[in-house]
Order: sequence, then structure tokens, then C-alpha cells
Amino acid sequence: MATKILRRVTKRIFIVSNIIIAFFFLLGCYGSWLNPSTFWFTGLFTLATFYFILLLIGFVVFWLLTKPKLMLISIVALLLAWKPLGHLIQLRATKFSKEKQADNIRMMSWNVEHFDILEHKTHPEKKRAMVDMINEYQPDIACFQEMVGSDDHPDAINYVPDFLKWLNMPGYFYSYNKKVDFDGKHHFGLITFSKYPIINKQTVSFPPNDYNSIFQYIDILMGADTFRIFNLHLQSLKFSDNNLRYIDDPSLNDESDIKNSKSIISKFKTGFLKRKQQSDRIKDEMNKSPYPVIVCGDFNDVPNSYAYDRIGKGLKNAFAEKGSGIGRTFSAISPTLRIDNIFVDGRFTVNQYFRVKKKLSDHFPVITDLYFKKE
Repeated sequence: MATKILRRVTKRIFIVSNIIIAFFFLLGCYGSWLNPSTFWFTGLFTLATFYFILLLIGFVVFWLLTKPKLMLISIVALLLAWKPLGHLIQLRATKFSKEKQADNIRMMSWNVEHFDILEHKTHPEKKRAMVDMINEYQPDIACFQEMVGSDDHPDAINYVPDFLKWLNMPGYFYSYNKKVDFDGKHHFGLITFSKYPIINKQTVSFPPNDYNSIFQYIDILMGADTFRIFNLHLQSLKFSDNNLRYIDDPSLNDESDIKNSKSIISKFKTGFLKRKQQSDRIKDEMNKSPYPVIVCGDFNDVPNSYAYDRIGKGLKNAFAEKGSGIGRTFSAISPTLRIDNIFVDGRFTVNQYFRVKKKLSDHFPVITDLYFKKE
């Protein structure tokens, strides 16, 4: 009798747990539907969506061996999220050709993590490796975030005109706030290099005019066509070393651990709220464009987030079109973080997408080849 009761209780616990996980999973997949200003905490479920998938698959296997009918809980949840899952995982085999078709435009987006300026004495070869890697793939447009450089001091370590020669790109646009310079010579900001003529440049900034409240765009001329290229970097979480150590080995053994957990939740909340505001502003500016747009940047948020959905609404995501696997672009914290994106106007055909898995910064560069279908 006691054994039967125990089995019945255990079964109910597993069913309830499965339903709760399925609900959290769907909340994560469709979290972009909820306004972060009110429902900021749903962003946590969005970040954990991939792990909910693994748990649902685990439940499928468990119920298959014990009660096959109950597999439907997980299967139905996965089917309901089929569309957003396409932005998380792509089950396709892909090949990337370094040789670009003549009528295509090749885009690169990369958070270059200061472009080696912090290690220029201890590892001077790293900057050369970064430049060589860029040249290996020959992008027509390269959008870099967290660029530390100087366009007004020829003796600076990262002198921008040197990059123009190294990358064989005649045009560039560098956006930064002089009040938050990296040092006396170098700025910290966003930079876009172009092999095509740049006919317009614009930095868009909002109070408090710090790094994450600035984004840029350029208009380029490709033959008879004009395109507007956005380069952006949304609010980061600004985790400290203590925060990262706590994430790697979480515990609540003492007061410092409790402070760390509260600090991490607070930074998540701040990030969700600021990225909501930033993505709204960027989308408003995108909607003003008289030309087809291409958006590159470090979103600091995962697919199915509010920021990803807001900026990408009505556009194609290069990874979703031609990528494969999970497509991780951030090398730390979690193997599931695809936070760097290239979105393109629907009139573009995405012919190729590639993530360069070389750890030259804390992000992996992403590349896509685009063909514009003229009306």
C-alpha cells in the first residue's frame, strides 16, 4: 500500500514538474511579447530557454520508458514554440565559401574587445592575427563594437588610418563620446569600415550619452543602390569578476554569496530595462530610413528576447536563414549565448552565414553574404 502511494505521489510530482518546465519554456520562447518595463523577469526565462529544451527532451525520454502518453506534455510545448526555436537552433549542415559572388555584399560584425590594446605589449601578435583574420574573409563592410582607436593621434597604438591601410578599406565612420575616452589618445566606441563609398554618416545619441546610448549608421553606395548600415551595441550586464566566479560556482553559504546573487539579479534587471529603451530608439530610427537597412551589432541578449524581436521585426536574421547549430557568439559564461546578430531587409537574399570560431576577443565574428533583389 505504501509503495503504491509513493509511486502515485512521485508520478504526480513528475507530471507537475514537466508542466511547469513546459510553461517556463514557452514563456522564454515568447518572452519578447511582454514589455520588459513591467515583466522584466521574463528575460531570465528567455536566457534559460535552451536549458528548458534539454529538460523537456529528458522528460520525453523518461515518459517513453514509463508512461508514453505523457510525452505529449513536452512534445506539444516544443511544437507550440516551433517558430521561435528556429532562431535558437538550426538543424542544417552548411558550408561556407571564402570566395564571394561578385554581385554579393559581404558583411562582418564583431565585438573586438578593445582590439588588443590592453595586451599590445605582452601579446603584440594578437592584433596582427585579428587583422589577418579579417583580411582572410575580405568583408565589404565591417562593423566593430568596443573599438578602442584614435583618429586624431598618429602616434597612437590603434591609429584608425593604419587600419584603413591594413584592411584595404578606404571609408570608415567612428562614433564615440569624448567625455568617456579610453585614455588621452584613444576613444572607445563603434566603428564601421567600408569598401564602398560612404555618402552619409550619422551618430545617434541619447542621454546620458554613454557608450550604450550611442549607435551609428552609414549610407553606402553599391552601384546604383543605396543601403543604410546600422552598427550598435546594446546594454551589457557589466558583471564583475566576483559575479562571474559566482555564476561558475553558485552557493549561498555566506553573506558575500547572498550579495553576489542580489547583485547579479539587479544587473539582469537593469540590462533588460535599458535594452528595451535602446532597442525602441534604434527601431524608431530604422523606420525612418529611405533605404533598405542592414543591422549589425552586439545585442547582449539572446534570440526571442524583446530587443532581438523589436529590432528584427520585419527583417531577416542571417543566422536563422543560413546558420547551423546553436551559433554561440560569446565565448564566456554559457555555451548557448548567440548575442551578436546581423539583420537584413527582406529584399536581401542571405546566401551564406558563418561564425569564425577563433578566440581573438571574447566574441566570435559573424559573417554573411547578401544579394539584393531589385524590384
